[in-house]
Amino acid sequence: MVIVAKARELERVRQLFHALADETRLRIIDRLLGGEQCVCDLTDRLEAGQSRLSFHLKTLKEAGLVTDEQMAGVEELTGHPRVVAVGETGFDFYRDKWPRDVQEDVFVRHVDLAHRAGLPLVVHTRDAAETTLSVLAERACELRVILHCFSLPSRLDEVVERGYYLSFAGNVTYEKASELHEAARAVPAHLLLLETDAPWLTPAPLRGRPNRPALVAKVYGFVAALRSISVEDLAAQVATNAGHAFPRLAEQLGSGK
Repeated sequence: MVIVAKARELERVRQLFHALADETRLRIIDRLLGGEQCVCDLTDRLEAGQSRLSFHLKTLKEAGLVTDEQMAGVEELTGHPRVVAVGETGFDFYRDKWPRDVQEDVFVRHVDLAHRAGLPLVVHTRDAAETTLSVLAERACELRVILHCFSLPSRLDEVVERGYYLSFAGNVTYEKASELHEAARAVPAHLLLLETDAPWLTPAPLRGRPNRPALVAKVYGFVAALRSISVEDLAAQVATNAGHAFPRLAEQLGSGK
């Protein structure tokens, strides 16, 4: 998919971005990192200034049919000033329903697209750590990489050394997620991002109910407690990190576009 920020939200966030207590500031960052995906016609929606959009290869069956011509059309859209990243994209071996060679083909296409477009890459990986990190090491060395819904606590030192941004989702709040707790506590401040992964992974204590971007506040509260800092200081750090991770977003916020 290709992530796009909503025009009127950008203006609103530009005005509030430095007012730390405003929940909107956290929601826009959450949307950049995978919350509330929508699959729609980008050409129409971009011109209409709609909310964050995504070109999403909805199933890997469809993804396997993607042609060079279709990818060229997507590449053209990455030139739009409101497109701030390529992703999420990656590997999912959890249920192993889809051919791994197809997953790799699509992932590599997206990595290469991010290179050509000069955009960050938002990565999904589930039960596929070795394969994901191997492809990234081979093909994504000069990219800004955001590990969406971070799930590799056992590889924390490695991904930190590579300079990847680690985005923790609602599941970091779960009582039994002790390894994620330790990772969220240990990640260097300049690489930390937070999200909900709405509509999935509703944070505690609301687990089991529908998730939504507003609940990212629960994630902030939990991680702030883990790191023994205030929510306001954490929000300021994550906002700074989001600007570094997504340079086009920072440019638009700075210019008021």
